[in-house]
Amino acid sequence: MERIDGHTILIGLLATPIRHSMSPTMHNNAFAMLGLNYAYLAFEVGQKELPSAVQAIRTLDMRGANISMPNKQAILPLLDDLAPAAKLAGAVNTVVNDHGKLTGYTTDGIGFMQALAAENIDLRGEKMVLAGAGGAGTPIAIQAALDGVKEIVIVNRATDPQGSQAQKNVKIINEQTNAHARFVPLADQAQFKAELADATIYCDATGVGMKPLADQSLITDPSWLREDLIVYDTVYAPRTTKLMTIAQAAGVRHVFNGLGMMLYQGAEAFQLWTGQAMPVQAIADLLFNGKD
Repeated sequence: MERIDGHTILIGLLATPIRHSMSPTMHNNAFAMLGLNYAYLAFEVGQKELPSAVQAIRTLDMRGANISMPNKQAILPLLDDLAPAAKLAGAVNTVVNDHGKLTGYTTDGIGFMQALAAENIDLRGEKMVLAGAGGAGTPIAIQAALDGVKEIVIVNRATDPQGSQAQKNVKIINEQTNAHARFVPLADQAQFKAELADATIYCDATGVGMKPLADQSLITDPSWLREDLIVYDTVYAPRTTKLMTIAQAAGVRHVFNGLGMMLYQGAEAFQLWTGQAMPVQAIADLLFNGKD
């Protein structure tokens, strides 16, 4: 508490529900480790409260905020500018306040790619099968395309709003990046399986695998998975999801949960706010306690 004084700079987290978030612990400990006079607080903010909350960033001269569901798209018209990846993704998870000018960024895709890089995995020129086109799936697809992934197959239900978003993502990737993307309806299980046969990585960026769907997986048959296929689940609570259990049963050598993505998306936001690198290894040791 001795760090909090009249000069402390506030950063917020605007989402609902949000009390479960690890972000305040991550950022406040990182500030303390580097001796930075910042404080990070979580605020229960939905779309109804969002306009006044964004105005508060300006009024209180906050340095910025993280934005999570259900606000990642709703915040777009409330900002002054968007970084290129955020513009392509149509979603924002980080806001930076520069003297009243609010710029929106998306660091989720960067976090995903950096988490893989930390494991010495390079997807440039490779094929990805990606399930989901929501708040996590869309920025992952866009960033993967921008970072040189050659082929991206987006799998999603064709009958829900994310189905149209998935097809929109395919169009954006094909028209505005060097990657090639296509859409496969989740109902076409034969095609879903066939796409996995020559993929380098399968990423599940849906909510399947966490409560209330913790006992479910889009892939239920271990024979769909190869030992040399990378399997990444963006869910990190529970730390071992149903998909991960199935992948391990198939003998998949590289199986990951979403903790790394959460860490590195936070590190990117930290850099945007402070201009300094987050001490990621120390934060990982603190938050994850060496556990998978």
